Amino acid sequence: MKNSESWEKIFNTYNILNHDFTVKPLKITAVQIKKATNHFNKTSEKEVRILCKQDSRDERPKIFIDNDLFLLPIKNGEYIILKGDGYIDIPPINNKEEIYVSKLDFELRSSKIGNSEMQYLDFAYASSLIRTFVEEDTLVLTIRGRKYTPEFSFNFKHYKDIHVQSVQTEVDAGFEGKEQIVLIEAKNSATKNTIIRQLYYPFRQWKIHTQKEVKTLFFEKRNEEYFMWEFGFADEFNYESIFLKKAKKFVIQNR
Repeated sequence: MKNSESWEKIFNTYNILNHDFTVKPLKITAVQIKKATNHFNKTSEKEVRILCKQDSRDERPKIFIDNDLFLLPIKNGEYIILKGDGYIDIPPINNKEEIYVSKLDFELRSSKIGNSEMQYLDFAYASSLIRTFVEEDTLVLTIRGRKYTPEFSFNFKHYKDIHVQSVQTEVDAGFEGKEQIVLIEAKNSATKNTIIRQLYYPFRQWKIHTQKEVKTLFFEKRNEEYFMWEFGFADEFNYESIFLKKAKKFVIQNR
């Protein structure tokens, strides 16, 4: 539970627990957060970017956990606090790993140097594993790094028409094919859950930008195995309509 003391001060300063979350979310700004925490000495205790990074359930401050709350950005410098579970479990893949033979006719020696999720993701793409997993041979790398969303709205439980505008997103890799966009969130360690926002905001963003089918993947490399989960949204306007489409794990072998 990170930054619990800072968030307790923020909640007390603005009487947040007196807000009726059954009616609507509560908006809070970066300016308010800075003002309430300006007496703290450590950067990690008052830096808005750090305080608002709550990418897993366990990364939420204690006051969020105790009151079943989570945080979402809605605009540059603006956030909302909502009641409910805004996270998705990353289920274990218990099936036996599949042997995948790389489409390359030579060994990528450079892929063995280093230990980062990005290099493993690049190797999975170069060997055509990602193309095979999503069944799209025409994929090419076109999206990487930070970008900002267009305007869109969504629902979550009883909250209707939550409006998002120009929120910064970042995908580890995005690929475009003739018929679809494939977006990937990559990790380098076993992840139990992740905030749905990391998948949902880019999903809406690139569907609006391209009008193509958008697939969202979660990717991990563990030891010699490559894990991939494909998530979809039953209702693109509903944040919590996320569901698991398929999941597999692979061992990549050279020809």
